[in-house]
Amino acid sequence: MHLQPRARSALDTSMAVMRTVLLAASQNRWLSARVPHYRFTRRTVKRFLPGERAEDALGAAQALRAHGIGAVFTHLGENISEAPEAIRATDEYIALLDQIHTRGLDSEISVKLTQLGLDLSSAQCYGNLKRIIQHADPKGIVWIDMESSQYVDITLELYRRARTAFPNVGVCLQAYLYRTAQDIAALMPLAPAIRLVKGAYREPPTVAYPDKKDADAHFFTLACKLLGGPARHAGVRTAIATHDRELIRRITEFTASAGVAKEEYEFQMLYGIQRPELVRLKREGYRARILIAYGAYWFPWFMRRLAERPANVWFAVRNLI
Repeated sequence: MHLQPRARSALDTSMAVMRTVLLAASQNRWLSARVPHYRFTRRTVKRFLPGERAEDALGAAQALRAHGIGAVFTHLGENISEAPEAIRATDEYIALLDQIHTRGLDSEISVKLTQLGLDLSSAQCYGNLKRIIQHADPKGIVWIDMESSQYVDITLELYRRARTAFPNVGVCLQAYLYRTAQDIAALMPLAPAIRLVKGAYREPPTVAYPDKKDADAHFFTLACKLLGGPARHAGVRTAIATHDRELIRRITEFTASAGVAKEEYEFQMLYGIQRPELVRLKREGYRARILIAYGAYWFPWFMRRLAERPANVWFAVRNLI
């Protein structure tokens, strides 16, 4: 069923308001401390989070083997305020890497720099990041998540430093930021690994596209840039992280017309969202991974997941009812 323009406009407006409310909630310390204790919230988050323990995440990754789908693990947490916490987060990732190796999983990891102590010291943060990269499989990728816009410059600075020293490190870039095309161009000489996402933080319209349709259009433009001839010849590894089937259709049509082999890039999706679509892509010959999160500090992450897709909100409301 197609909505009339007026109805579509009203729906877009309500979705924008809902997104703003959810992103504001993700930054609220009072809600973060209390809401996770409600039973309906914990029941809802299970769709997107197999559990709070590393064992839960590892088990979920093992179950994906039947479909030939790999995993990217992330241990939830951000904006660490004490140095021992950053060290514990680093140790958690190193232990996780050991388990990945022991179980023979086709898995990578994705880290937030503020969880590794970026708010305390960029030097300390880089030291923790370096420990993780050195411990990881050199044939895989340690992904660096991109956080809110205030962290973009320092995140890219540390990524450049890491990429100069190590081949097995990648960075996430957000399509809703106006600056991302320039960031891609600046990174190109490093033959970077880039995971392209839409973006899930509360940003002012001065730095990010406020309208979904504009962010989607920019995502497609950036995906074409990353998958085009110059980027591939420069050695760029690209991961397309979206659940948007229309964008996926347009991107696969572009790569087919441009002669890009299916195994030259991969699609990444979140655990619990659009898995049949990822299974379909894998069966058709594309590389595919699911990002599996775990940990007790899931509330801000969960609010951002709800803000990304209205369907996730309706799922949460059904659990509440």
